[in-house]
Amino acid sequence: MKVLVIEDNQDIAASIRDYLENLNYSVDIASDGMTGLNLAITKDYCVIILDLGLPDIDGIDICYRIRHDARRSVPVLMLTARGLLENKLQGFESGADDYLVKPFSLKELAARIKVLSERIGRVPDSRLQIGDLTLDASTHEVYRAGKRIELSSSLFRLLMYLMQNPHRVITREELERVVWQDHRPDSDVLRTHLFNLRQLIDRPFDQPLLHTVRGFGFKITDRNAED
Repeated sequence: MKVLVIEDNQDIAASIRDYLENLNYSVDIASDGMTGLNLAITKDYCVIILDLGLPDIDGIDICYRIRHDARRSVPVLMLTARGLLENKLQGFESGADDYLVKPFSLKELAARIKVLSERIGRVPDSRLQIGDLTLDASTHEVYRAGKRIELSSSLFRLLMYLMQNPHRVITREELERVVWQDHRPDSDVLRTHLFNLRQLIDRPFDQPLLHTVRGFGFKITDRNAED
């Protein structure tokens, strides 16, 4: 499995590389944002580990460019010393899939990388549709009313599971298991993901499809419902 590490701290980058290579990972290191961005958009990686605080380009900007400019769905794990909730939300809004605060355990980092890479490999080859919203799991393309919608891999998994279970109320716990498995975050992260998903698939359109069933969970449906 090939991993890209974009980290300007040479000691941290070397520790990650040595640990992952001992697990038979292939690791590329970029010590600045421009080099990392170039590698991220020109080569194929299973996971990108991205430091938020880089000297030339902020990690959030890099992640946004990977998602929106290069249209890459590769899983991105944000690695940073910033532990405030606002920083986490910024990371997820830019398209990150996971977030690990320094100092961290290399064992935990490897576990998160494994989970992120396996999620992509389990995406089924199928096309789903709810109303005028379509999702193609084989090409990772989402359209609504003919307009293409760009999603991070975690938002894509979240939407795909909802669309695989149309009109059914799904609990918060079930959604967290689907997206993060055993590494479930606090409730604010799922709330942010659902907010961002609504902004992309519902806000520009007349009829909302993603609904909150208060006290029970969430569902996606094109039938009449109240949020």
